[in-house]
Amino acid sequence: MTRNILSEDLADAIVTTARTATGDSLRSVTYFTRANFEQLYLRDDLEQDADLNDFVGHEWQGYKQTKNAYQESELGEYRFTVRAFENGYLLRATTERQGVLITTDGLSMGSYEEIAEAIERLLREESGKE
Repeated sequence: MTRNILSEDLADAIVTTARTATGDSLRSVTYFTRANFEQLYLRDDLEQDADLNDFVGHEWQGYKQTKNAYQESELGEYRFTVRAFENGYLLRATTERQGVLITTDGLSMGSYEEIAEAIERLLREESGKE
């Protein structure tokens, strides 16, 4: 797969981090920015022709809306999102300019937290903010 919107090293690090943390529960990994996205990993038993355009757009917009909506919350600063679906779970981990969507079979909340922290760290390092 040709990498167009991120470095090969970052793509490999993201997939390796997700795969190590989730094992066989990992379904997919998609990197995205406001303007573009790239699917980095898709498990073999899943449909290869999913249209990710609207999906990624919704998650980017959802990140911005969530961050703005809860800015003054007593809960503290927004960190990541986990969504539950009939056939799996979605983790959205983002920085101001980029993000990663990871879909999985079920994991513990602690696992999602660890994955989100590791992915966010990779994204910050790549953008030079750490």
